[in-house]
Amino acid sequence: RPPRSTLFPYTTLFRSDFILVNGLEYRDLDLSSTAKKVCDRHFGIGADGLMTCEESKVADIKMNYYNSDGSRGEMCGNGIRCFSKFVYDNGVVRKESFSVETDAGIKYIDLTLESEEVKYISVDMGRADFRATSVPCTLDSEIILEKEIEVEGQKLKISSVLMGVPHTVILVDDYDNYDIDRLGKAIEYSTDIFPRKTNVNFIQVVDDENIIIKTWERGASRTLGCGTGCCSSAVIAHKLGKIKGNSVKLTTEGGEVFVTFDNEYNVIMKGSAETICTGEFLK
Repeated sequence: RPPRSTLFPYTTLFRSDFILVNGLEYRDLDLSSTAKKVCDRHFGIGADGLMTCEESKVADIKMNYYNSDGSRGEMCGNGIRCFSKFVYDNGVVRKESFSVETDAGIKYIDLTLESEEVKYISVDMGRADFRATSVPCTLDSEIILEKEIEVEGQKLKISSVLMGVPHTVILVDDYDNYDIDRLGKAIEYSTDIFPRKTNVNFIQVVDDENIIIKTWERGASRTLGCGTGCCSSAVIAHKLGKIKGNSVKLTTEGGEVFVTFDNEYNVIMKGSAETICTGEFLK
């Protein structure tokens, strides 16, 4: 096993990056403050978020997730793949199939091993919830599908879903017409519409099996990829009739992920994760 005082930065095929700490050994950290410090890309290690593991009474292990701004997140799609590899690699959980408690419920993990190394991680993400009250969204509609709002002087048609965390999807034909950072931030902070804020995904449907996606993440700003965002975008594209199949590859600014779902929109996400480096706390 690694030394006690070890940080574990991981990345995914999206090139989203996270810092993981063994919470079974470090029980007294102020996780919000620590996340802000270590995730800072100028004065810290640099990452999209911080995760720790701890014992769970309802699952094999519990995942705590904090965004780079110090806010606690219910769940993170890319993060849970890195988390799953972390707890397996470091002997916290030594099963190829196991459960993870998150603030968005219990998620079920299946690892694919090659030469005893974790090659792929599949995550049962649960069922997408399209109810506006679940997102939550204050627009006057039971579900939010292509509802028009005006943001920064620009009219946009938005669709929203709860995929463990709130996500809003905007279909685009040409990314040149959309300032992702400006619009994404404005929509995230439109708390009159999204009381708990929202992640924002701008997607271009290429065909029935391929979607291009750019994401602004709640609490983390622009990132090169978002797992829950890919899941949300896939089911919304299908719900709107933009794709016909139930299996799709999403190409983010940093890589690819594969999403499948059934007729009830129970979602499985599959991708990879890799260790970048390890380090130690200096006390």
